[in-house]
Amino acid sequence: MRKYRHSGSQGGKTAGGRWKAAALALAAATVFSTAASADSCWTHNGSLMRLQAQGNQRWLSYEVPRPQLRAGGVQRGTLLFNGVKQGNWYRGTARVFSKYCPGTPLEYAVEGPVRSDQLQVTVRGTREVYDHCRPTGRYTTDTLVFTYSHQC
Repeated sequence: MRKYRHSGSQGGKTAGGRWKAAALALAAATVFSTAASADSCWTHNGSLMRLQAQGNQRWLSYEVPRPQLRAGGVQRGTLLFNGVKQGNWYRGTARVFSKYCPGTPLEYAVEGPVRSDQLQVTVRGTREVYDHCRPTGRYTTDTLVFTYSHQC
């Protein structure tokens, strides 16, 4: 029968040493997972946006929305775009906000290129035009341009 000592040593290693090694491994994993996700600020149509990335997934949300958007329910953290980056191409879902339909953004598909210097993303998509929360049967093409500003 093997006896276990409560002094914290086992096979030449102390329990404290094992805990330190585990803590270092956890810290390294946290650093590497943080490095794999981006967090930067971009300008878009008079608003400051936050780009978050994890792998090829992308999210653009309002960091400081321009004042006119507040009537449509837009506030810090409101999601404008989510999708994926495939090479130098974004593809996903954008939202348009209206003061007539606060809290109910219209979602539509968008896609487009990342500029070669990686400092600008332009996506386009066609969406239906609404009048006071009612579809009109007319369509328009929106172009959303995001230009890098700084690390958030």
